[in-house]
Amino acid sequence: MAFGAPSLKGRALRYLAQREHSRAELGRKLARFAEDKPDATAAEQISRALDELAAVGLLSEERAAQSVLSGQGQRFGSRRLKQTLLSKGLPAPLVASTLHQARTTELERARAVWQRRFGTPAAEPAERARQMRFLAGRGFEGDIIRRVVAGLDDSEKAQEEAPEDRDTNPRAGFGR
Repeated sequence: MAFGAPSLKGRALRYLAQREHSRAELGRKLARFAEDKPDATAAEQISRALDELAAVGLLSEERAAQSVLSGQGQRFGSRRLKQTLLSKGLPAPLVASTLHQARTTELERARAVWQRRFGTPAAEPAERARQMRFLAGRGFEGDIIRRVVAGLDDSEKAQEEAPEDRDTNPRAGFGR
C-alpha cells in the first residue's frame, strides 16, 4: 500500500525533528511543496500549518536562536552569529538579545578557538596577521582578536585602558 505525499504540516514536523527552525526558514522550505487550492492559497496553507505548530509549542523562534547559539557559538564570534541568525529570519529584538548573551563569553570562546588552532603566540608579524585573519574569518570582533593574539588577559586590558598618570602635554619630556 503506497502512501500519498505528506501534508505541509507533516513535512514541517519532519524538518523540526531534524533540528530547530525559525518560522521564516520553515516557510521557505515548505514553499516548494505548497500549491494553490480552491479554498486557500499556498501562502495561507503554509501560514496555517506554521500557526498550528506554534500553538502546540513545536515551533519556537527562541529555541531556534538558542540552538544556533549552542551549536555554533563555541566556534564563531558575534559577527558570524549575527549573520546566521539574520539569515534564518529571526526578529531583530531576539537577535539582539541572543548576541548580547554571546558577547558575555566572546573573549573566552575566541581564546579557545585560537588555542585549538594555533596554541602558541606568533613570533613574526606575518604569522600574527595570519592568526588575526583566522579569528576575523570566524566572526570575532577586532578588539577581541587583538587581545587574544597578543595574549592579553582581563587584568592587562584594564591597565591598557587606564594608563598611569601621564602628562597631558604630548611634548612633555622632550628636550630636557
